[in-house]
Amino acid sequence: ALETLKMFEKKDSRVKSAAATNLSFLYYLENELAQAANYADLAVNSDRYNPAALTNKGNTVFANGDYEKAAEFYKEALRNDSSCTEALYNLGLTYKKLNRIDEALDCFLKLHAILQNSAQVLHQIASIYEIMEDPNQAIEWLLQLISVVPTDPHVLSKLGKLYDNEGDKSQAFHYYYESYRYFPSNIEVIEWLGAYYID
Repeated sequence: ALETLKMFEKKDSRVKSAAATNLSFLYYLENELAQAANYADLAVNSDRYNPAALTNKGNTVFANGDYEKAAEFYKEALRNDSSCTEALYNLGLTYKKLNRIDEALDCFLKLHAILQNSAQVLHQIASIYEIMEDPNQAIEWLLQLISVVPTDPHVLSKLGKLYDNEGDKSQAFHYYYESYRYFPSNIEVIEWLGAYYID
């Protein structure tokens, strides 16, 4: 894939930008951040209005821990294409890292309106409500998530934990037991079930 894309580097700016965008993403996946950043720069310089190139540039900056700068690239990508879901999702993650929780929630709720059955988006919204110490909302979003991925043992155990914290032992048992059925080697779940049976 890398060799094929490199053949397009010499073409006109739009083709070059598209090839460089894909090369940047491939290097990013291989965790070669320096190369990913180089190709992201090339893609952005070839076409300043390419939202995917700006998102890739944001990703390389994010990976280096400069979250404020990453947010700027994601916002620029969204100014060029308001439907760029990758930029919106990554902006939400960036705000979460920066502890700007309300802005992160706003990003993920906008994304939910676009991608209603996205497990990742539902998980992020539930996670943010948990950070905001609103367990009822977290439970509500996790229940929506379970309707999309009914066999995810980690989501089931999270629901069990939230219900347990709320004092609802029967619901906690239900979700911990379901989690155990799908993934019987989670020690935390086994410990909870063991203590429940002792009680």
